[in-house]
Amino acid sequence: MNSPTQIIDFRPLKSIKNSVHLAIGVFDGVHLGHVAVIQRSISTARPDDGLSVVLTFNPHPSRLFKGDLGTDLIMPLEQKSKALGYLGVDYLIAKTFDSDFSKISSTDFLSYLVKEIPSLKSISIGENFRFGFERKGTVETLIRSGSKLGIDVWSIDRIKHNGLPISSTRIREYLCLGKIKKVNALLGYNYYSEGTIKNGNKLGTKIGFPTMNFHWSPECKPLFGVYVVRFRISDIKTFSLDNWTKGIANYGLCPTVKTNGNFKNSEPTFEVHALEEFNIIDKNSKITIEWLQFIRKEKKFENIDVLKTQISKDCMEAKKFFAS
Repeated sequence: MNSPTQIIDFRPLKSIKNSVHLAIGVFDGVHLGHVAVIQRSISTARPDDGLSVVLTFNPHPSRLFKGDLGTDLIMPLEQKSKALGYLGVDYLIAKTFDSDFSKISSTDFLSYLVKEIPSLKSISIGENFRFGFERKGTVETLIRSGSKLGIDVWSIDRIKHNGLPISSTRIREYLCLGKIKKVNALLGYNYYSEGTIKNGNKLGTKIGFPTMNFHWSPECKPLFGVYVVRFRISDIKTFSLDNWTKGIANYGLCPTVKTNGNFKNSEPTFEVHALEEFNIIDKNSKITIEWLQFIRKEKKFENIDVLKTQISKDCMEAKKFFAS
């Protein structure tokens, strides 16, 4: 198990003696393409006992210009720090992309970084990286600046899946369509959620399908519906992959149960049912759920009996998935 990467600002790096090897990007989702960039900073740091550092932006830079219409992030910052810890990154800088930062020219960008990180030795970026005022800076711009300041620039080619570049944009699109298998293929791991168990209305228990309920409200919301999942009790301080239990989950607005019919401002709920023997855990326990397969979209049923029949069918579908 690996501890999450420590989140810092620039200040601790101003006086550090070790060389710093910096990977720059939003890295939303930390997908396979991001890993290639990040691993370059890790591998270049090792020979001289340097530090691998990731500079990311939180919230998404588009929020500065578009407000609430800006890009919704796949992954919250805490989850990103865990993923980077799993990779072996030493530090994570979560920079707010504000007005002052956006006005730094592309030619001054590297000088700004050297001022903030005096021991900066190398930078790793994706081949499509753009930076500086009005996004005028390119990889070539950065290489020219780097050659003047003695900073190595590593540009990593985009990784493709079925002929198309892996991107956070594609992953967001697949999430919104419920194409979870494609999401997992591009991420390089199973998409997962983390939350704290809370008390529900006990309806699942009454109809024979007890569930664990928890609050989970990501910016980029998957398609509402029923999914095959696996889950485990999680230690909030670690990123672990063991002790999984097979399950089925509903993520959505529960239209059959809610009777007021007004879902406009409702927060979606997340309910998980175990497909094998499992003691329902106490509320306030931490749980991690991996999403494996989409079964169906959420819908409103005529009554609870019809819903119960459908849940039985959903469970059978999930069991077929695990059996195969």
